[in-house]
Amino acid sequence: MKIKIISIVLGVLCLGETYAQDSIQAKLDAMNSEILSLKKEDKTHFMLRGFAQFGLDAASDNVNFNMTSFNPILLWRQGDNFLFESELEMEYMSNQFGLNLGYANASYAVSKGLIVKVGKILIPFGTFGEKFHPSWVNKLSSAPLAVGHDGIAPMADIGVEIRGGLQLGKSKLSYSLYVVNGPRIKDGTEEPKEAGMLSFENMTDNNNNKAFGSRIGFLPFANSSLEVGVSGYYAMPGSAKSPFEGNSMNEDLNYRNVKAMLTALDFSFVKVFSPLKGIIDIKGQYNESNISKATYFNPEDSSRYSFTNKSSAYYAQIAYRPALVENDVLKNFELVGRYSVYNTPVGSLWQSKQSQIEVGLNYWFTWRTVLKMSYQMTDGAAGGSGMGSMSGMSGMSENMVLIHLAMGL
Repeated sequence: MKIKIISIVLGVLCLGETYAQDSIQAKLDAMNSEILSLKKEDKTHFMLRGFAQFGLDAASDNVNFNMTSFNPILLWRQGDNFLFESELEMEYMSNQFGLNLGYANASYAVSKGLIVKVGKILIPFGTFGEKFHPSWVNKLSSAPLAVGHDGIAPMADIGVEIRGGLQLGKSKLSYSLYVVNGPRIKDGTEEPKEAGMLSFENMTDNNNNKAFGSRIGFLPFANSSLEVGVSGYYAMPGSAKSPFEGNSMNEDLNYRNVKAMLTALDFSFVKVFSPLKGIIDIKGQYNESNISKATYFNPEDSSRYSFTNKSSAYYAQIAYRPALVENDVLKNFELVGRYSVYNTPVGSLWQSKQSQIEVGLNYWFTWRTVLKMSYQMTDGAAGGSGMGSMSGMSGMSENMVLIHLAMGL
């Protein structure tokens, strides 16, 4: 009897173990099947790209090897509609390492001609800041006067953008509309000589107003060889409170009603010319900044001065590469020339008139690795009394040789 009971118990235990194993195996099989199904349908991808530039800058009084920039770009796509992208800007200059977030945003493709972006975006004001600033795309080692990060136009900001394109017969139309935090106006409390300038790329806004902007690009030809664009940008950069609050002498100075209107025109033409056996690439952009008249305080002599901040900057660039010649070495060379101008407002402590000519010879090892050799000549005048007089102007000129290797990663 005991033997029968023991046999029954052992049989039940074996059946239970067998059932448990079968149950676990069935769950594992189901999970494996689901994972394989997800892998087949998975459209999530990660990519690391970016660019770097380093080389030699030689002026009459200083010669330096430098690591100009290393900018990794992270790209992550989920499905057919979502894309995340970001750029880290790394620099080591003047014995200091700098790290900045160039941009970081998420995009959602609503349709073929409509994309919505949120986050820190590259501002489509003209084309240089958004399209041509990477070192291997920019055909010269430096940016045009006042068009780069230290210019009179926005490069990046936090907000929302709607962009896309339309087919108009054989022509095309691209568009962008955006709302961002906007710039701040420098009031002179921290940098007295920069009073009236705009400071872009603010992480937080200093008022309840937002900056609005747009760009329309028109490509009239079916091969998209020519593009003409127009941009506009409006902001109220002043704080609601006076920066001199508590200072009885200057607390009446307030910039909450100051308005800024920025405009830009851009031009791009790229075409293969068979008679020249090469490619002609022409680029140009004109920026203008108009900021309403305001009164500022000069702590150096305790005086006040007023001016309307009207600044302008433009550049024109042409490049030729004999890409159709049969010589495997000659076809990799490229000639580049650029002329740029930067004018700042009369009456400011930072008034200036500058012009720059840069000519270069490039050698392309691959389609995204280039050795750039250029000679840069900058001339102009800087200074000013802050009262509109030109008597404080002083001559300024600088010539430089730049040899840089730029790589697209």
